[in-house]
Amino acid sequence: MDTSTLFDFINKHDLAVISTVSLKQVPESAVIGVAVNEQLEIIFDTTTTSRKHRNLQFNPNVALVIGWDNEITVQYEGRAQQLTGEELEQAKAVYFTKFPDGTIREQWPDIAYYIIRPSWVRYSDFNTDPPLIEETVF
Repeated sequence: MDTSTLFDFINKHDLAVISTVSLKQVPESAVIGVAVNEQLEIIFDTTTTSRKHRNLQFNPNVALVIGWDNEITVQYEGRAQQLTGEELEQAKAVYFTKFPDGTIREQWPDIAYYIIRPSWVRYSDFNTDPPLIEETVF
């Protein structure tokens, strides 16, 4: 599947479920607001007091599910990195375009921004016969 189709699908969704691994090596999931750039990198914010932030400091590997309506979904795996410096400013521009209210959270003392770089993406559309299932490895 071409990246522009994946970008369009991810970009039309505001929410995703992210799964991280805890210090005790158990999975933990949460709903996050997601923005995506042209390289299919997912950008999100969280507080430094959240379980996901603590987990990502320990293990940056994540899995996400995006879009569970209309029998179409994207499964996404990658590595998360907390952003700083110029890379943070570029990512916030993408994120604030999708979530203008993010500028309010930007003032919080415990806010952190992450980017997830994809390693594997699976697009599944069960509205076709046979279902359309395509995987991309990065």
